Amino acid sequence: MKVLVTGATGNVGRYVVEELKQQGEAVRAAGTDLKKLRQLFGEDVEAVRFDFLDPSTYPDALDSVDRVFLMRPPHLGKPRDLYPFIDAMAQRQIKLVTFLSLMGVENNTIPPHHKIEKYIEAAGIPYAHIRPGFFMQNISGIHAREIIKDNQVFVPAGNSKTSFIDAADIAAAAAVLLHHPERYRNTAHTITGPEALDYHQVARILSEVTGRDIRYAKPGLLRYRKHYIRHRKLDKNYVNITAALYLMTRMGTAREVTSGFYDITGRQPRTLKEYALKNADCFTSAKPPAKEAALNTRADKLKGGLVHG
Repeated sequence: MKVLVTGATGNVGRYVVEELKQQGEAVRAAGTDLKKLRQLFGEDVEAVRFDFLDPSTYPDALDSVDRVFLMRPPHLGKPRDLYPFIDAMAQRQIKLVTFLSLMGVENNTIPPHHKIEKYIEAAGIPYAHIRPGFFMQNISGIHAREIIKDNQVFVPAGNSKTSFIDAADIAAAAAVLLHHPERYRNTAHTITGPEALDYHQVARILSEVTGRDIRYAKPGLLRYRKHYIRHRKLDKNYVNITAALYLMTRMGTAREVTSGFYDITGRQPRTLKEYALKNADCFTSAKPPAKEAALNTRADKLKGGLVHG
C-alpha cells in the first residue's frame, strides 16, 4: 500500500515525500501542478493531480492508499473545504491520517485547524495530528528582504519568544508517524525547536552567520502593517492576519518548548543557528531569499490565509 502526501510541493510536503522514501515507503505525491511534482521528484515518486475542491480527483489520489499526510492549502480558509475529502477517506481503509495542524490549536477554536482536527476524529479515521510551532522558514522567506536590504529583522513581536522549528524536522516527525500507524493511532504531537528565542537573539544569530550587524527593528504593529502594505505591496488581508499573529505572539503563545520531536524521532531538532548556517545564502544579496511563502502556522491558524508547508 502507498502513502498519499498532499501539498507535496510545499515547504513541509516535499520533505515528507523524501523522508518517507528513506523509510522505504511507496509514496504518491499529490498536488495541482503535475509538472512541478515531476520536476521535484522525478520518476522515483508517483505524481497525481489532486484538488480538494474537485472530488473527481479523489479516486486516483486514494487508490491503493492506506495512510495520508494531510495539509490544508493556504488559499482554503474554510474548514469545510476539506470535509468532502475527509469523508472520502472515511469510506476507505485508512490506517492513519497525519494532519499538519498547529501548536496550541487544542485550546484555540478560532483557527480552521481546530475544526478540521475535530472533523477527522468524528469521522472515525485513525489520526496522528502534528502541531508544530513557527517555521524557521519564515525568517529565510517572508522576512528575508529586510534582513538583506536593511540588516533588520522587521517583526512586530515585541520581546516575546518563539520556539522555531525547521520544516524539515516537521516532515521527519510526520514520516515516522506515518511509518508506524498502529503505534501512533489516535495521538497528537506538539513539536518545537530546542529553544525559545526572542528576536534580539535571532538578530544576533544572523549577525554571527552573515558577518553583518543585523538588528531587531522591533516595529510596532501599525508600523509593521504600513510597511508591508505600502512598501512590500502585500495583500492587506494577509498583512492584517500576520499582525494578528504577532499580537498573539506578544501574549506568549509561541514560546512553549516541547520534547515532542525527540519523543518521535529519537534525535534533537535543529537549532536556529544550524538552520541559518545551512541556509546562509537566504540572508545575503548574492541570491534571492527563499520564496515568500508566509508566516505559517499561527496566522494561518487565525484566518487560514497564510501558507504553511
